[in-house]
Amino acid sequence: MTKIATPRAKALTETTSVPLQQDRLSRRERGVWQLALFLVGALALGFAIVSWETLHVTSTHLQALPVGLLVLVVLFVAYTWKKASEVAELRGLVRGIEQGGTAGQNQDQLDQLFSLISRSQQGYRDLIDTFEDLLFSVSIDGRILTANRSFADLLNLSFADLIGRSMDEFFEFPGQDSSKTTDRLVEHFLERRRWTGILCARLKQSGSTHYFDCVLHAILRDGAVHGISGLARDITRERENETRFTELFQTLREGVYLSSADDRITEVNPALAQMLGFASKDDIINIKLSSMYRDAKERSAEREKLDELGFLRAREITLKHSQSGREVVVLHTSTVIRDPAGKFVRYQGTFVDVTEQREMESRLHREQEFARSLMDSFPDIVVALDADARYTFASPQIFDALGYRPEELIGQKLGGRSEPHDRSELLNLFDDLIAGRRTNGLIEYRTQHKNGSWRLFRASARLLHDEKGGAAGIIASARDITDQQQLEQHLIQSERLAAMGQMIAGVAHELNNPLTAILGVTELMRDQTTDEGSRHQLDLAHRQARRAAHIVQSLLEFSRPSTPRNTLLHLSDLLQRTLQLHEHSLRVNHVQVDIAPRPDLPTVLGDSNQLTQVFLNLIVNAEQAIHEVRDHGTLRIRLGVVNDRVMITFQDDGVGIRRETLPRIFDPFFTTKRPGRGTGLGLSICMAIIREHNGDISAQPLPDGGSVFSVSLPVCTRPVGLVEPVIAPLTRTLASVSDGSPLMGKRILVIDDEESIRELVGNSLGARGFLVDCAASSEQALEFSTRNYFDVILCDLHLEASNSAISGLELCNCVRENQASRFAVQPVVIFMSGDLVDPMLNDHPRDSRFLQKPFRIADLVSLLNEVLCPATVLQPKNQSS
Repeated sequence: MTKIATPRAKALTETTSVPLQQDRLSRRERGVWQLALFLVGALALGFAIVSWETLHVTSTHLQALPVGLLVLVVLFVAYTWKKASEVAELRGLVRGIEQGGTAGQNQDQLDQLFSLISRSQQGYRDLIDTFEDLLFSVSIDGRILTANRSFADLLNLSFADLIGRSMDEFFEFPGQDSSKTTDRLVEHFLERRRWTGILCARLKQSGSTHYFDCVLHAILRDGAVHGISGLARDITRERENETRFTELFQTLREGVYLSSADDRITEVNPALAQMLGFASKDDIINIKLSSMYRDAKERSAEREKLDELGFLRAREITLKHSQSGREVVVLHTSTVIRDPAGKFVRYQGTFVDVTEQREMESRLHREQEFARSLMDSFPDIVVALDADARYTFASPQIFDALGYRPEELIGQKLGGRSEPHDRSELLNLFDDLIAGRRTNGLIEYRTQHKNGSWRLFRASARLLHDEKGGAAGIIASARDITDQQQLEQHLIQSERLAAMGQMIAGVAHELNNPLTAILGVTELMRDQTTDEGSRHQLDLAHRQARRAAHIVQSLLEFSRPSTPRNTLLHLSDLLQRTLQLHEHSLRVNHVQVDIAPRPDLPTVLGDSNQLTQVFLNLIVNAEQAIHEVRDHGTLRIRLGVVNDRVMITFQDDGVGIRRETLPRIFDPFFTTKRPGRGTGLGLSICMAIIREHNGDISAQPLPDGGSVFSVSLPVCTRPVGLVEPVIAPLTRTLASVSDGSPLMGKRILVIDDEESIRELVGNSLGARGFLVDCAASSEQALEFSTRNYFDVILCDLHLEASNSAISGLELCNCVRENQASRFAVQPVVIFMSGDLVDPMLNDHPRDSRFLQKPFRIADLVSLLNEVLCPATVLQPKNQSS
């Protein structure tokens, strides 16, 4: 019994010990799971604590990462613990069934087991359905065994419609036959039992193409491959984003680079390689970024700031072109890239080529500088107006022309300071240009200077177009022609006076000869008659002839003013002497002279007699103007210096000058005086004398009555020698020639083409004891000179007006040569002239004299006395003395 019981007891003991061992192993397995799950949770918690501070400093968007990771680990631990408990329960049920029992108990355990298995399967299905990635398993022949919800949603099918169908029904691989592709994939997979890679597949139902990042594993059973399980992540969007980023990176016109910590380039786009002259981007890889800088030190300083700030934005630097070596100006924007832990990863940045832009800016600056310099040097005013006729630009010349600064004019309306009549014409021209009725315009207008004076401008305007070709405004240039107009008026007046002077000179020359005859004849007849009545009439005729001669003399002085006898003059002293000459008349007419002497005035160069004549004429005019309207008045004379000219003003409170007569007061024969009180030559002669002195004279009416005359003369401080003219005075006392006088028997040759002059001079001198021969031409004069000696040659200076072959100067030289061949002493030459005699003439004989026509016989006799006394008796050279 013992022997039989022992094995059975042993078997019973073994049967009882197996579940105990399984329980012990289950407890150990659960302990291991607990420990593993605890360690995973602890690691997740530690990682969250350690990375919190770093992520908090780096970016606020990453602060939720450790929290999310910790929550995910907790959920995973809970889920795993639950499934491990279900597996343990399932094992217990299986052991219970294996150990046997009643049928009812076994059935209850089986129902419980199936329920547990069903819950477990549903749990695993719920688990895989939560994955966004595609989870699936297929048989060796490609039929779908199982798949998660993401897989079904991709194909837009239910789970029941998906299971058992072939993969080729849903997918095809572009460029390849789907079945062959599947076969090759299966063969490759059966060899390695694992495959990873990117798979491009097109969905047959929708026609869309997708990219999947796949991981495939073999399903083994008894060492053989019975199927394939796979995990596929749809990376289509990432792939498209990557493609777009790659296209953007490759097609950007800005240069993009990535560089390492040692500043070596790791990646660039083609634009940067092209910008710096490299054939391809491979040629630029692995070279130092600083080597592309014109100044490597600039890159070092840039890296220091970059490491400090983390980024640099739009910093202008200069790079070198690898082929030509030219400078490439770029805007550099760079950033330091760091990982989540703050560790350096790389530099990255962009270069924007602004070389052409800088060149354009430089060229534009040069053009603007040129335009500014042109505006500064351009003498005219340049202005621009907008479509509302408001100034938008004015050149700096506006200040010199009108006294306003350009900024004072900006925004002002056109014509605000113009004369009212001219303003309307300006605005009409502006409207025509803006409306397109005219393309350009020219206008003269008056505008007011800031100091209140009026200036005359001539402006040309043209339409200014905008970028679309419309009317943007007007651009115009204006020139101040006030002084030019005055010069033109002076020029017109000078030309008029010059033409009139030529006519007057011709008339005066022709009048001098008959006046000379009239003066001589009336003088002779007056001296010879004894009838008092006849003497009175002859004396009246002689005085009127003298008056006519004085007028002719004034005409000659106006038309041909003689060259001044230039000396250095003090005008203050000269004015005092002039006032002394007219002091009596001023006192009688109750005209008070208010003069402020200026002994410190600089000297001027001029003829004292001529300037005295000018000053005296202005004083007399002022006196007469005062006397016309009042019994007494004041003449104010002021002297001063303006720039390099001495100014003298004569201001009276007389009748004044009417504005309509102002432009004509310096014209010859124009006078506002009553008939018989003036010839109208006084101011004309004054202007001729002042202009001969390189000066100017002007007149202006005063608002309250009266007028002011201004004389300006250039300052001269250099020493000048006095030029003494050789000219006979025209007023001489009558000198008679009595018997026994040394003048008796003196021979005189009279040469004149005017018969009346020859007869008058011949008869008058013959009656006074002179021996006179008269020649009407140069041939006759030369014939007389070869036969007789003459003490005096009285010759008309302008014989060229007659039919003579030679002039008076040339004829006298020939006569003197004939005389010199026979006599030792040369005759005295006296030239007669109807024009004013110029004492600066250089081509006349050194000892010659001049006699101005018309002259009196007494003047001629006095001049002969002067040149012939004491008399010298001359003998021919071939006779003894």
